[in-house]
Amino acid sequence: MSENSQFSFGAATGVGSMPGEDVREAVKVVTGTFEDFPFLPELPARGPGADMIGRTAGMLVELYARVEPSGWRIGDRPGRDTRRARSWLGEDLDALEEFTQGYEGLLKVQAVGPWTLAARLELKNGEAVLSDPGACRDLAASLAEGLRLHLAEVRRRVPGARLVLQLDEPSLPAVLHGRVRTASGYRTHRAVDRQVAEAALRDVVGAHTEGPVVVHSCAPEVPVALLRRAGAAAVSLDLSLLTERDDDAIGEAVEAGTRFFMGAVPGTDGPLSDPAGSVMGVRTLWRRLGLEPGLLAEAVTVTPACGLAGASPAYARRALAHCVQAARSLADNPE
Repeated sequence: MSENSQFSFGAATGVGSMPGEDVREAVKVVTGTFEDFPFLPELPARGPGADMIGRTAGMLVELYARVEPSGWRIGDRPGRDTRRARSWLGEDLDALEEFTQGYEGLLKVQAVGPWTLAARLELKNGEAVLSDPGACRDLAASLAEGLRLHLAEVRRRVPGARLVLQLDEPSLPAVLHGRVRTASGYRTHRAVDRQVAEAALRDVVGAHTEGPVVVHSCAPEVPVALLRRAGAAAVSLDLSLLTERDDDAIGEAVEAGTRFFMGAVPGTDGPLSDPAGSVMGVRTLWRRLGLEPGLLAEAVTVTPACGLAGASPAYARRALAHCVQAARSLADNPE
């Protein structure tokens, strides 16, 4: 997606989830903090259907899910849980529309990617969708169609927005390494072939034809090269989990024009260092890779390490504002 490698991203944004149950307050905080790169917040504290799996399950086309004691399970028809997920998403879009009147610029929306969805959604027999290759293909196709409709709805409500789609794939490394447990917990599902994983991701990435896709994974061993081949214009990760084993893939990606959303600010309550200190790890990585310091502002967007659902509302506000200040520090003093 070479046109996306030239896309100009914002210097800072959030990952997706926010604490609390008041969506108007969350959207107000996000749009007030990130004047040039806000995002549609997710509020999982509201309960099933507002969580990341339920929210994305509500977007699926001709596939429906309901809540069981073990988690979300594919069902035959849309039930109460699907209706609730769609209702909350509608409320979220109402709030977004209210606080983005006249807005023109970047806007990020998030959904769960096909492999994390396949690892966390259950078939009718209680096993993960991941256990059935045909069901995985159907799920990816349903997700791609659902995302097309969702993006069209966001465009209708915020016509001046240039949309960035984020696919959340925290389970992707476990899927690729055969570490997702079966329902019994005694075995693990077979590792998914990398070409199969890449093809499904490419199909879902292709649902967003009018802008770039960023893939987020706050797990270790993010498969950067695979995500690039699947068409991701940017990769979002937790800076603290990177090791020198990741260096080559990151260096190659940066030089090829891939953007990195660096999760540099802790996602849960705690003391925040000064903004320059928060991005010290980014500068250290850059030096280790032998990359041009002047590239930093072009190649890095500063974010929290992961979603902020587990933080207090006061800390979440501080953390988001801190991302903006840390990004400014990186731009002003790349060395």
